[in-house]
Amino acid sequence: MTGCFLFSRLLPIGQHHGGGPSDLREKAKRQGRVYRLRPAVKQYAWGIRGADSRVSRYALESGTIQQIDLSAPYAELWLGTHPSGPSKLDDGTDLSMVVDSPQGQLPWLFKVLSAGKALSIQAHPDKERAIRLHAENPSQYKDANHKPEMAIALTPFEAMCGFRRLSEIAVNLRRHREFAACVDIEAQLQVFTAAPTDLAEQRAALTAVFQSFMNCEPEKSKAELAKLIERLRAEQSKSMHASGACHVNPPPDDASGAVATVESPWERKAARAILRLAEQFPGDAGAMAPLFLNYLLIAPGESFFMAANEPHAYVAGEILECMACSDNVVRAGLTPKHKDVANLVDMLAYTMGGPAIEFGILDHQCDGTHTLRYTPPVPEFEVLVTTVEPGHEFVLQPVDVPSILICVEGIGSTRSAPGPDGDEPLRAHQYELKPGQALYITAGTISLVLSCDAKYKGPLRVARARQNLHFAQGPSSYY
Repeated sequence: MTGCFLFSRLLPIGQHHGGGPSDLREKAKRQGRVYRLRPAVKQYAWGIRGADSRVSRYALESGTIQQIDLSAPYAELWLGTHPSGPSKLDDGTDLSMVVDSPQGQLPWLFKVLSAGKALSIQAHPDKERAIRLHAENPSQYKDANHKPEMAIALTPFEAMCGFRRLSEIAVNLRRHREFAACVDIEAQLQVFTAAPTDLAEQRAALTAVFQSFMNCEPEKSKAELAKLIERLRAEQSKSMHASGACHVNPPPDDASGAVATVESPWERKAARAILRLAEQFPGDAGAMAPLFLNYLLIAPGESFFMAANEPHAYVAGEILECMACSDNVVRAGLTPKHKDVANLVDMLAYTMGGPAIEFGILDHQCDGTHTLRYTPPVPEFEVLVTTVEPGHEFVLQPVDVPSILICVEGIGSTRSAPGPDGDEPLRAHQYELKPGQALYITAGTISLVLSCDAKYKGPLRVARARQNLHFAQGPSSYY
């Protein structure tokens, strides 16, 4: 088997190679520990059902559940110490009992998401607002932390992220009279008269149109949504051949032969998304969200970062997600849960344009192994995804922060190896790795070998979350 070593942020360990019991205890402490983890599972209604859900399969493999309920949704797998869903060790002990930090808490939370239908239109508060919301309503906002988050696609993933540019919203106000009916005239005038080069005017107009839409009387917005759905379905039906194939050119509007307005690809995508969301959430005006939020399709391996106070709604697919350790969500639509429209409208940053879609930084590449690093512009977390081809191995060197590793693909194993100072390992740290199996690796843990046997037909792929070790290096190190 061939191997590859990566040296990154090594701890100043070493200088001890023998001695009595106290020396061995000190050596064992320096060498750290690896623990098998059982993540927490969340069965929210939007999750993918049964064994089709990656979350359910991972939960079964990790021992969190004993069997999969084929009728139940499996939405999220939590790896971390958040009190709403703490991971546990094999013996049932809370992970927090072995985390060497204040209150045994990790500064980040690592998740796997399996979305079968849309999550709510939401945003996460910054620290200042999180503290206030937690103090005012601790039953709804369960902690006082902010929640910037990063998503890495495991499958093709659909999401609405960030506000559209004002020019696109103006097109939608003109094209969709039902949407315009939910926005007051003054706000519409601001959209149409804002100078393209005046960012302050553009942001003020965006704020006005979103606030007006969100504060539209529910009965009115529900009625306008019904009209919009009826019209979009009729237009969709009109644009189809009897065989079901779409016309290359738009059909005539009427007997006069007048040609319908040509839609751009993003307009067609938004229309299809509205119909889909309306089926999932009948009567919820949030189904119009694609008219003011960017609608994105993310390929496997691609990622995006959502800062605090940015609107988003994940629609479908499966992702890895890492975030600051918080469960604070301010919702405003596409959900039967508590909606806090006033706070959401007030807290948003009202920036325009979607998030940057990134593929990670190539952190290392050797024969048969490579690692992609996903580093967001926040200090709490980063994620490294390592691929080991059959017949190869990769050595995780000690770092000065704890981490959680989860197998997302393939079969492999771990074992301890001598550290960079030549220390022989006191613990074998031999674990099998299959999709869903997770390990907690303490700060400074001696080198850990990831192996993929040559007999396997595909690679081993693992994702490792940890505190951001590149944040201090500045923007050049992000993604």
